[in-house]
Amino acid sequence: MEISVIIPAYNEEKRIAPTIKSIVDYFEKSKIQDYEIIIVLDGSRDKTLEVVTRLSQKYKKVKIIDNKINQGKGAVVKQGILGAKGEYVLFMDADNSTHIDELDKILPVMRKGVDLVVGSRDMHDSKIEVRQARYKELLGDLGNYWIQILLVGGISDTQCGFKVFSGDVARHLFGPLTMKRWSFDIELLALARYFGYSIKEMPVIWYNDDNSHVKLKDYINVLLDTFIIKYRLLTKYYKK
Repeated sequence: MEISVIIPAYNEEKRIAPTIKSIVDYFEKSKIQDYEIIIVLDGSRDKTLEVVTRLSQKYKKVKIIDNKINQGKGAVVKQGILGAKGEYVLFMDADNSTHIDELDKILPVMRKGVDLVVGSRDMHDSKIEVRQARYKELLGDLGNYWIQILLVGGISDTQCGFKVFSGDVARHLFGPLTMKRWSFDIELLALARYFGYSIKEMPVIWYNDDNSHVKLKDYINVLLDTFIIKYRLLTKYYKK
């Protein structure tokens, strides 16, 4: 299988159908026909399961993993990645904040041997079509500055929910991943550096959705988690 697309979904009944349709439309127009779309439900309390079940009946490439209890974005992305079969693996957000057609410029880079491409909202050529609230942008900038100092210097945007991997690299990195919620991206990139994989950051077009599930306390928890990740790296917690 050429590509696996992983989408974590928590209470996404209103947003996920257009996202899945846009992915299917993209692949139908491309030369890529051997793909899968894995929707991993994270204890949704709305009608997300009903929506994606109907879509899976219409689009045979759509697969569903239904978790009845909320585990966190990191936990369900890991679950989807470890079950993926693609030569390349993408995880993206259910709100379609970064569109699937970014693959047009990313896949040629992957095919040259890059292990991991990180979509970025903070590079010179990045485009933010709909911005976040100013306080969220400020918190994100301050948090990223701290993350770069402590763990992954040189990566301007660790948290963008659009990352593409070589399949084997993805399955290797997500195996030892421990962070179950928003800080999983940071641990993931720290592990990629730790294991010596090549990382390339690339600009993307990004659309903010005001219905984001990220809360103020989540920013604080992410910063605290960076200490845990740093400590584990220093103490050789992760086995090479």
